[in-house]
Amino acid sequence: MSNQPWDLRKVLDELKEIPDQYHETDVEVDPEAELSGVFRYIGAGGTVERPTKEGPAMMFNKIKGFPGARVSIGTMASRRRVGQILHSDWKTLGRHLKEAVENPVKPVKVSKNEAPAQEVVHLATDADFDIRKLIPAPTNTPDDAGPYITMGLVLGSDPEKTMSDVTIHRMVLEDKDTIGMYIMPGGRHIGAFQKMFEAKNEPMPVTINIGLDPAIYIGATFEPPTTPLGYNELWCAGALRQEPVQTVDGVAVNEVGLARAEYVIEAEILPNTTMQEDINTNTGYAMPEFPGYNGAANPAVNVLKVKAVTHRKDRPIMQTTIGPSEEHVSMAGIPTEASILELTDKAIPGHVLNVYNPPAGGGKLMTIMQVKKFSVNDEGIQRQAAILALSAFKELKTVILVDEDVDIFDMNDVVWTLNTRFQGDQDVIVIPGMRNHPLDPSERPEYDPKSIRVRGMSSKTILDGTYPYDMKEVFKRAPFMKVEDWEKYLK
Repeated sequence: MSNQPWDLRKVLDELKEIPDQYHETDVEVDPEAELSGVFRYIGAGGTVERPTKEGPAMMFNKIKGFPGARVSIGTMASRRRVGQILHSDWKTLGRHLKEAVENPVKPVKVSKNEAPAQEVVHLATDADFDIRKLIPAPTNTPDDAGPYITMGLVLGSDPEKTMSDVTIHRMVLEDKDTIGMYIMPGGRHIGAFQKMFEAKNEPMPVTINIGLDPAIYIGATFEPPTTPLGYNELWCAGALRQEPVQTVDGVAVNEVGLARAEYVIEAEILPNTTMQEDINTNTGYAMPEFPGYNGAANPAVNVLKVKAVTHRKDRPIMQTTIGPSEEHVSMAGIPTEASILELTDKAIPGHVLNVYNPPAGGGKLMTIMQVKKFSVNDEGIQRQAAILALSAFKELKTVILVDEDVDIFDMNDVVWTLNTRFQGDQDVIVIPGMRNHPLDPSERPEYDPKSIRVRGMSSKTILDGTYPYDMKEVFKRAPFMKVEDWEKYLK
């Protein structure tokens, strides 16, 4: 197995060898709300409604209505597991990703007979073609606008094919050959390319790739300024594996798909065309989003016309996630940590030791920064670091600053600093009227009319939990004896 190129199956085979990290079931499950409902209890974590917890990655082998297909969920719903998947220390994944971005390995194209993703081909021209019967896309809740592809990596290029890019979007199956896709305005390079096609009034060919090595998903969620226009995040996945990602020419559109995916949907984004996201349900909701709330259905999502669906022959694996789960934290948070470290390493080298975007912020809204002051003249450098983080990443809302003796991965330790190294009247810094993320329900003019002019604006908050350097002695933690061989007492 070890000589096989990387893909989801190779990763799952490795996880099976690690106790408590993988579980599969032959009990039949309904993809409509039940599958996500079950996994919520077993291992969703993140900002999902309680009760939930961190648990194993799950494989559901019997999917109601989809004989022969399987559904995988939660592969990355644990930071420790992501460390195991990437063969890296889970506490320094941000640094690991930063190095990968800086040392890109570009994809290679393989022939169709080397692409498991194209073992079975369904064309939209086939008489019985229906994506809703081919793709076991779950609905997260009974209120969802329909079955959603939540782990679909969209690959597209500019009209001249000089640049290509990959991004993840929420995509709902609307009818037998139509997908509604939300492209966030002003964000993501796929959106920039799509505007170029729209200017020519031409459809944009894309592939939607599902069931991938997690290294690809985690690499794909980098954003500018770390990966500027023209940087394809597949290069980062190649660096993480020290092996190029394999692509293959589409069977029905002029674009490449990922050769080792489980499913590839080939489609075209129609120019100057939108549709109501929840046209089939009219619930007003799309699906649960990372802050933990149900996302509102968009009245005008982009329209994709599907030209083909290809997949593996042997029990293809639909990969899915729950919007507010710990899996989103891994995909969105770890690349953000890498981006913040890249900026602070350049601007104030040596001062930011580590960064963590915890589940409480869904990976995007909050960061905890571990900062070191070397002398009294470094006083204030910690706040400089926080402002660098906020400037680099517009979706960041709260920054907590802590000293080097605090474990940033232990929220008790972090909150302890806010109780013993913090005074509210001088250690809270608020920057009002900034841009943030429209999925945060508090970011509405009616919530805070003085600072929020339009939805998606926010006040940014820095909580400075670092002690003043000249009072260092006062803040020394109680010194316990260091015992190197303490584990022998447990044997």
